Amino acid sequence: MNIKVLRGNPTPEELAAALAVVRARAAARAAATPVPAPPPYAWTDRTRNAPRRSLPSPGPAAWHRTYWPS
Repeated sequence: MNIKVLRGNPTPEELAAALAVVRARAAARAAATPVPAPPPYAWTDRTRNAPRRSLPSPGPAAWHRTYWPS
């Protein structure tokens, strides 16, 4: 990191204070938590394809139980 004084004649204490502020801000930015990635699109989510419950046992009303929760 290079810092250049363009105007004025700062004292060593003023220069050290300014450098401390710049370093503290850089450290805070580096330590900040990264922005989480957006969730995947729903159509690419493989967990949606998993069966949510077991299939009904065979019987006369099995077709009805496949669409209506019991």
